[in-house]
Amino acid sequence: MTRVVRLGVSWRRRGIFFDQPRVADGASDLFRDVFGAGKMAVRSVIGVASLPLGMPVELEVIFEVAE
Repeated sequence: MTRVVRLGVSWRRRGIFFDQPRVADGASDLFRDVFGAGKMAVRSVIGVASLPLGMPVELEVIFEVAE
């Protein structure tokens, strides 16, 4: 893998909570530490009512892979 192309974070939101981007910072920080700051691309964070299997957070990550 050479870089992160896209990081999508779905956060199961309960009540009045608007800090979804802060929750996703942990995943962004991890990928930045692994790949470097110049290898990060687009990130989106969405608060949702529910996720499969009752999970609190879901990550969708697209990596660029070298041949």
